[in-house]
Amino acid sequence: MTPVVYPGSFDPVTKGHVDVVRRAASVFGKVIVAVASNVRKSATFSVEERVQMLEEALAGIPGVVVDAFEGLLVDYLDHSGANVVIRGVRAVSDYESEFQMAHMNRQLRPGIETVFLVAGPEEFFISSSAVKEVAFFGGDVSTFVPACVAERLRVRMSEPIA
Repeated sequence: MTPVVYPGSFDPVTKGHVDVVRRAASVFGKVIVAVASNVRKSATFSVEERVQMLEEALAGIPGVVVDAFEGLLVDYLDHSGANVVIRGVRAVSDYESEFQMAHMNRQLRPGIETVFLVAGPEEFFISSSAVKEVAFFGGDVSTFVPACVAERLRVRMSEPIA
């Protein structure tokens, strides 16, 4: 079975991400959740921490593997043997940027397809950025992220800024 790849920064992983993975696994069977090391973004958690949180959050979903990569997604797809990218979309604004990336990937590597999974009504408003902002100001994020992530966020956001 050829895997599909669900790439992202997952900084941090949210219940919306978990929902997309669960649904992708039920349709495609094997999903590689690929944590991107994006040098253009300032991450709250290291790649290793994000991989560990994803492994914990996704432990009960059959057919799911967590990995990390640097560089172009199309190069990672070549490495993994996948030709399908999974992307979750919450709103029209997500779709516009995802649509551009899908076409760029296909231009770089003909044959790559992108499948969009629309966020469910319980998760469509959740973003990693919003979760981090709520956590930064001491708010309860436990309804937005898996339990293993909520505790790590609480600790990380209470650490003094160096």
